[in-house]
Amino acid sequence: MTIDAFFNQLSNQFKANLPYVGYRKPNEVAIKALLQKNDTLFFTETFTESGFVFSPFNSEENSVIFPLNESESIASNGKLELLKKEEEVTVSEVTQAKENHINLVKKAIEEIENGSFKKVVLSRVEVQDFNSKETLQLFKKLLVNYKTAMVYCWFHPKVGLWLGATPETLLKVEGKRLQTMSLAGTQPFVHNAEVVWKAKEIQEQQLVTDFIVNSLQSSLGSLSVGKPETVKAGDLLHLKTKISGVLSDENNFKNVLNNLHPTPAVCGLPKAVTKTFILKNEPYNREFYTGFLGELNLKQSKTRNTNRRNVENNAYGSLKTVSHLFVNLRCLQIKDNQALIYVGGGITKDSNLESEWEETVAKSKTVKNLL
Repeated sequence: MTIDAFFNQLSNQFKANLPYVGYRKPNEVAIKALLQKNDTLFFTETFTESGFVFSPFNSEENSVIFPLNESESIASNGKLELLKKEEEVTVSEVTQAKENHINLVKKAIEEIENGSFKKVVLSRVEVQDFNSKETLQLFKKLLVNYKTAMVYCWFHPKVGLWLGATPETLLKVEGKRLQTMSLAGTQPFVHNAEVVWKAKEIQEQQLVTDFIVNSLQSSLGSLSVGKPETVKAGDLLHLKTKISGVLSDENNFKNVLNNLHPTPAVCGLPKAVTKTFILKNEPYNREFYTGFLGELNLKQSKTRNTNRRNVENNAYGSLKTVSHLFVNLRCLQIKDNQALIYVGGGITKDSNLESEWEETVAKSKTVKNLL
């Protein structure tokens, strides 16, 4: 399907007020979409269905699914025209917002010093005027600017309209093989500058890695942990560690999800205490920010033989069930012709109040440049 025909179908679905998700996975060319045929709100509790799942931060709330058998699947390999580079915006510091966030960070540091928890991720929301008719144009900008992210545009008339470009995999499962990552620590990307990570970021990332490893050990037959590496997402740098293993039982998938989500990269340590702190103290409802989204239990065929001429062996391919889920970061919600931009950062005992505010400003700037 041509790129124009693909976006025309998304546009028609939106005008008809019907649910859809358009998305492109990291480093892939194909842009895919699921167009639900009706406006029914489907939920999943077992995570055994096939389709596209959209889950909130608070795991006690319902996860929405666009079921494969209730939707039309479309895809395009067409190339998007590069759009004019936006002028960089200056993010004005709203004094009250800054004061509120710093007070929240102070409260968290006090709790850490009192031994309540080791780390917590605190966030805030910025609001900017945005014409909802420009939504698909914004989706195109995200696609052009974030090749290494999971870029998506998700809509359900009974839930809302969300877009994002997230750099973080929650997990990928192919058959029984599982891959995930520990992603934490943030600094602005500066061209040609040597990358130096401070103790605070290194410790923050190690806490996330340790949590994921401990959460997965009981569900995986084997576990492999890589070394931390620096990765670039837009104009920001993060520390990432790859983690992989084999599920001891494919029925463990829901348990693995429950154990992992929300990770310390978006919640904190210990999980239960910090989740309660966030729900009680953040001055807004995160909804789907820092939840997860992606392909759930889709069938994918793989041939054993890569030599196309050997057709006989190609017949012996394998059909695997694949789930590829991402943490919903770098995202925004479009509501009442406004963009709600969600930003946050990890707080530890070494956190600096001003630096924590600046980190959220840098993250909001990344999105505002595209608006």
